[in-house]
Amino acid sequence: MSMFCYQCEETAKGTGCTVRGVCGKKEKTAKLQDLLIYATKGVAAYSSQLRKIGVSYDKVNYYLLDALFTTITNSNFDDEEIFRTIGVGCELRDELHEELLDKNIEVDKKYEESILGKWEYEYHDQDREVLEFAETIGVLRTENEDIRSLRELIVYGLKGIAAYTEHAYRLGKEKEEIFAFIEKALLATEDDSLTIDDLVKLTLETGEMGVAAMALLDEANTSTYGNPEITKVSLGTRNKPGILISGHDLKDLEMLLEQTKDSGVDVYTHGEMLPGHYYPAFKKYDHFVGNYGGSWWKQLEEFPSFNGPILFTSNCIVPPRKDIEKAIEMIYTTNSAGIEGARHIMDDENGWKNFSEIIEHAKKCNPPVQIEDGEIVGGFAHNQVMALADKVVEAVKSGAIKRFVVMAGCDGRMASREYYTKFAEALPKDTVILTAGCAKYRYNKLDLGDIGGIPRVLDAGQCNDSYSLAVIAMKLQEAFGLDDINKLPIVYNIAWYEQKAVIVLLALLHLGVKNIHLGPSLPAFLSPNVAKVLVDNFGIAGIKTVDEDMKIFGLKQ
Repeated sequence: MSMFCYQCEETAKGTGCTVRGVCGKKEKTAKLQDLLIYATKGVAAYSSQLRKIGVSYDKVNYYLLDALFTTITNSNFDDEEIFRTIGVGCELRDELHEELLDKNIEVDKKYEESILGKWEYEYHDQDREVLEFAETIGVLRTENEDIRSLRELIVYGLKGIAAYTEHAYRLGKEKEEIFAFIEKALLATEDDSLTIDDLVKLTLETGEMGVAAMALLDEANTSTYGNPEITKVSLGTRNKPGILISGHDLKDLEMLLEQTKDSGVDVYTHGEMLPGHYYPAFKKYDHFVGNYGGSWWKQLEEFPSFNGPILFTSNCIVPPRKDIEKAIEMIYTTNSAGIEGARHIMDDENGWKNFSEIIEHAKKCNPPVQIEDGEIVGGFAHNQVMALADKVVEAVKSGAIKRFVVMAGCDGRMASREYYTKFAEALPKDTVILTAGCAKYRYNKLDLGDIGGIPRVLDAGQCNDSYSLAVIAMKLQEAFGLDDINKLPIVYNIAWYEQKAVIVLLALLHLGVKNIHLGPSLPAFLSPNVAKVLVDNFGIAGIKTVDEDMKIFGLKQ
């Protein structure tokens, strides 16, 4: 096979992409991403030894976040940029090695041969020799399928941690323990002395660190922009040119809004940037108009009618079709996002970005074509829901609300995901959906009504705001005086797509949540034995039909 990748839900045939990724990445891109993960382990091998004596560097910490984030599904398709990032890692690795020698610290021989000694980075040769080497350190390097499964589960969890930690980092929030754990876990995936039990334990530790990362980002977002508020977001357009901002990074949204002020250019959100409207700090911008389009996978059909440029601040990129003239010219990327041919906007040493190029581009474009109307309501993060706690608790005690259904997670393009729309439509009218992430686009525009003024779809925000749903559950557990979170009238029917959903799942498991149903399909990277561990210990299950699952969840007789 020319490549192997099975990190996302849409992986080919439910087993693995071996020729070209369903996401759109080519063989070379896949192999370079494998090499980039390998480079992070080389950095971790030396940095972890320095960290033991209290020495750590911002440039190393950020490198690990950026490199891991770059390999998340639908994040970066730019081979040159990925190769450059590999080179940065190798240079960092060598700098750290020299520092260890200067301090007379003996290098840990455990990783010397497996990670550090096999490959010397060369800028001039990124094809044959490099790609041949990539085949030796990819996913299939581990022969035992259970060890391989757990190693990959940990790495995918680390990618999710890195994504959330990077967003917090850009807002000035960080935790040393997260960086230390990333290094520890990366190296553990190369340690042949670790048993299956050791790796299962580390997997749960990864979930624990996922909670820490999401809590850190929640603190970063709310301390900077305020607690999300109940907000009505327009789906219409105005008669001015616009910029469409996609992805997840609120710092980029802030800088773009500030720089487009009084420019005559409107700003619209797309996909996971929708929750930006919920934060008080952004409500002062009159040109922050609304949300355009639906979920990430519809962008090929929806972006052309927007007419203006699109800024990707993180993952959820669908490579534009080459037969659509000038499509790539409308795309700008920043942070860990990238696509070949698109213009990439870098930040300066203080984290500030100059968006003048995309703003001037927008001024020359026609206004967006309106593709829908109306509005959607969101902003139900933990602080807002707790403000309604008395009302919610009373509705549960009175029987007005019989059950909460957590339907957080990811959306995707497969027809099987229609299940989630039908499931939401079929729910009894005494149930409330708790959601976060782009999975909500399957039902957030349905007219599901309310229960005593409480909307039946409570959108907490982005995928990282699944943390809010956990906080809400723990607060309700306290309000009802329950000794087990699983005794709450809450069921979990979660959709997943990529690695940020993996860390959300592991975080929920760490918090003790059981009987989570995961779909549309279970991860291909779970070996039968590892899947059995999750089933036996945590009650993880897949989905069936809507009617069958309604009965399993006790929602219908």
